[in-house]
Amino acid sequence: MSEVPVSSGESPEAIHAVDVLAQGSCFLSHGAPTLALDPGRTGASWRALAKAIPRPRAILVVSAHWESRSPIVSAALRPETIHDFGGFPPALYTLQYPAPGAPVLAGRVKDVLDEAGIDCAIDPTRGLDHGAWVPLMSLYPKADVPVMQLSIQPHRDPAWHYRVGQALRPLGAEGVLVLASGSLTHNLRDVRWQAGEGAGEPYAVAFSEWFADRVAAADLAALLDYRARAPGAVRAHPTDEHLLPFHVALGAAPVPGGARRIDNGYTLGVLAMDAYLFAAAEAAA
Repeated sequence: MSEVPVSSGESPEAIHAVDVLAQGSCFLSHGAPTLALDPGRTGASWRALAKAIPRPRAILVVSAHWESRSPIVSAALRPETIHDFGGFPPALYTLQYPAPGAPVLAGRVKDVLDEAGIDCAIDPTRGLDHGAWVPLMSLYPKADVPVMQLSIQPHRDPAWHYRVGQALRPLGAEGVLVLASGSLTHNLRDVRWQAGEGAGEPYAVAFSEWFADRVAAADLAALLDYRARAPGAVRAHPTDEHLLPFHVALGAAPVPGGARRIDNGYTLGVLAMDAYLFAAAEAAA
């Protein structure tokens, strides 16, 4: 463990120096918002993940559902729960995830990105979109870990997001978990809304397995060039935004080649629910 001093003042995580365990990064496929009501086997997997890793000092969520021209980190003291979807059961809109924010640590996020030559702004009011709070409801149901979000840049390529992740890598040693939230496959035109959990379409399976093989081989070049190299890539991802968070988690990984797939499966026929953990050194040993 190492002791990391933090400033006092505006947020619960910034009261005094704390002992922290090194964190890694992870990528979770967050599925449909209804997972918050019926988490199923995916929710069980997320709960197991939370028990398997050190409790984070704070969480930085990189969600496919916050897009901007350049990176923005949220610094709300009490982030609102954003219901950024429509047409779902009324009960879904009553759910709240009242986790504290981490405004002091948001400043630290900006600093490490700025130091890497990546301009980053701070949004003092941004809440948590469903890419954040849906998995967090299973990971940390007490909502007692401070949470920030970082936006993605869908007009930039995977290599850019990998570079963002590399800049974030020092945060792991300070106890901050980089939680990337998207979808290993994401073609809503092919979704079968009544399918639930079960077998995936062949193209989704082929893409998921190619990705797992390339992660296991630590084939960075292939992962960054997935649209040209992976089978069914353009059908699996008509647009990039739901896979770009993966590349941030990959860049933030504390141990090169230390990734492992911790869950896979399919929901709604075409959404691959793969999850990857990039463990900290002591956890990977």
